[in-house]
Amino acid sequence: GGGNVAKRGAGHVRRAAALPLRVMVLGRALHFVFKVGDRARTARFYRDVLGMTVLRHEEFEEGCKASCNGPYDGNWSKTMVGFGPEDNHFVSELTYNYGVGDYRLGNDFLGITIQSSEAVTNAKKQGWALTEDKDEVFVTEDPGGYKFFLVNKERPKTDPVQKVTLAVSDLQRSINYWSDLLGMKVYERNDAKKRALLGYADDQCKLELQDIGCPVDHGTAYGRIAFSCPSEQLPAIETQMKRENQKILTPLVSLHTPGKATVEVVILADPDGHEICLVGDAAFRELSRMDPNGSKLLDDAIAADKSDEWFAKHRKPKPSA
Repeated sequence: GGGNVAKRGAGHVRRAAALPLRVMVLGRALHFVFKVGDRARTARFYRDVLGMTVLRHEEFEEGCKASCNGPYDGNWSKTMVGFGPEDNHFVSELTYNYGVGDYRLGNDFLGITIQSSEAVTNAKKQGWALTEDKDEVFVTEDPGGYKFFLVNKERPKTDPVQKVTLAVSDLQRSINYWSDLLGMKVYERNDAKKRALLGYADDQCKLELQDIGCPVDHGTAYGRIAFSCPSEQLPAIETQMKRENQKILTPLVSLHTPGKATVEVVILADPDGHEICLVGDAAFRELSRMDPNGSKLLDDAIAADKSDEWFAKHRKPKPSA
C-alpha cells in the first residue's frame, strides 16, 4: 500500500504546483472619489480649511464609461484637489453632477486622516465645526458630511494625507481580499479594536479597515478608491478576481480623454461593495499632470453654474440622489 500513498502524495504536489501564482501587485495609492452636492462650498472647504490646491478641473457633457461620476448621464465635472502633484500625493476627486443637490450618506466611508496643524487653525478661524476626537486629533466634516480627522501637528514634508478609513463587516475576509488578492502589506492589526492598516509602501497613504459588525451601507454618496499599477498587470489582476469569484464592476476598458493620455482601467468591488479603480500607472502619470489653470477653471465653472437658479425659478428643489 506504500506505493499508493507515495503516488497520491506526488499527485497532490503536482496539483498544488498547478495553482496559479498570485499577482504581485505593484500598487500606488492615488485618490478617493467623492460625489459632491454643493460644489462651491466644498471647494471652499478643501482650499481654505484643509489648505489643498486645485490640481486640475474638467467639465464633461455626458456620463463616464467607468461611471466615475456615479450612475448619472448628464453634465458633470471632476476636480482633483490635493497637497501636491498626484505623482506623490493622495488626492481627492470631487465629482459634481449638475442636476443633483445632495446624496444620502451610508456607513461605508469613515474618514480621511490628515496631519496639518494649519488645517486645525483654519477651521477654528473660519468657524468650521470641530470636535476633539482624541488628544490633538480633531474631527470635522466637509459640506457633504464626509468626515476628516485633522492631526494637530506640523504638516510633514511628504504627503499630509495619512490614511483613508473604510467600514467592513468581516475584518478577516477584507484583509484576505486586500492583502492576498490586491497585494497590500498589513502594517498593523488590532483585533480588540477590530481594525487593520494596510498599504503598498511606507511613504504612501494607507488604507484602514474598520469592522463595524453590521452590513456596510453605501447610500447614494458611495465613493471609490483608486490605485495605479503597471498596465501590464491589469489583465492578470482581472483574471485573478474572476477566478476567485470576486466582483468586477467594469471589465478592463480604455478611457480616452481628448488631447490627453488614454488610460486603461478596471473597476472592482471588495467583499463589502467598496468600489476600487485600478488604472495603468504610466498613462495615468501623464493624464494627471497638474494644470496651472485648474483653480481658475473651477472658479469659472462655479460662476457659470446656473443649476441652483434654474431649480429655484421652476420652484423645484434640486433633486437628492
